[in-house]
Amino acid sequence: MTLADGNSSRPPARAGIGLRAPHVAEVMATHPAVPWFEVHAENYLGGGPALRPLETVRRDYPIALHAVGLSLGSAEGLDERHLDRLRRLVERLDPFLVSEHLSWSVVGGVYLNHLLPLPYREETLALLCRHVDRAQEALGRRLLVENPSSYLRFSHSCIPEPEFLAELARRTGCGLLCDVNNIYVTCENLGLDPNAYVDALPPGTVGEIHLAGHSVNEAEGRPVLIDDHGSRVAEPVWVLFGRALARFGPAPTLVEWDTNLPALEVLLDEAQAADRWLAPARSDKTNARAA
Repeated sequence: MTLADGNSSRPPARAGIGLRAPHVAEVMATHPAVPWFEVHAENYLGGGPALRPLETVRRDYPIALHAVGLSLGSAEGLDERHLDRLRRLVERLDPFLVSEHLSWSVVGGVYLNHLLPLPYREETLALLCRHVDRAQEALGRRLLVENPSSYLRFSHSCIPEPEFLAELARRTGCGLLCDVNNIYVTCENLGLDPNAYVDALPPGTVGEIHLAGHSVNEAEGRPVLIDDHGSRVAEPVWVLFGRALARFGPAPTLVEWDTNLPALEVLLDEAQAADRWLAPARSDKTNARAA
């Protein structure tokens, strides 16, 4: 089966923002100059009043769906009811991208409201491949899988995370959502090299990039970075974003902000900052095509 990314109104490699409920009315009233929005799919699976304003926004802007509840790494298998609800939402909104996380979040039919880590072993990879294949079959399109932010590592993980993601993409045809902030948080917490992580991801698989802010806590006398999406993008994350663009080329890039939600104009300002990084990459790609 040939897997498409999404609809024909795919936006250029520009920076969008996450559309959150407090900003929906303002977006509909002011039509800000932002090329696209991303929404969390689970906020709209029930349809009803929340979905109607989003459909209004969808008439004017491309939309990406970012799911958090498929639990791709669950040993119990996918929740087919949840998957079917997601399929119906995809058909209704026709998003240009659909993404999920490299994680699990369901046990015994109970949703734990956390994106929990996985051991990176061949058994886990085989399980994920089955679930990604099933999700892509049901949705009829390519799924992007996002790298997590990590605060611990399993002692029996034997495959480095970027290699695990690359093999998942190779076996299933899925794409990768490269969350640059998550890479930075993971590498700072686990003592890894974020540049080497970026360099280990295969360029042709990255279909979207995420940026976000993080906070710094302390545990047992050492700093621990928390991926809380509650502040502006940190300077070292911008620098790592530049390296990602040099390796992967320009891609639709999202500025995520979910806690301490600021005014819409702050999110637009962050998106403009991301676009200033994207502009040279777009120019390089255009020049390469013309050469």
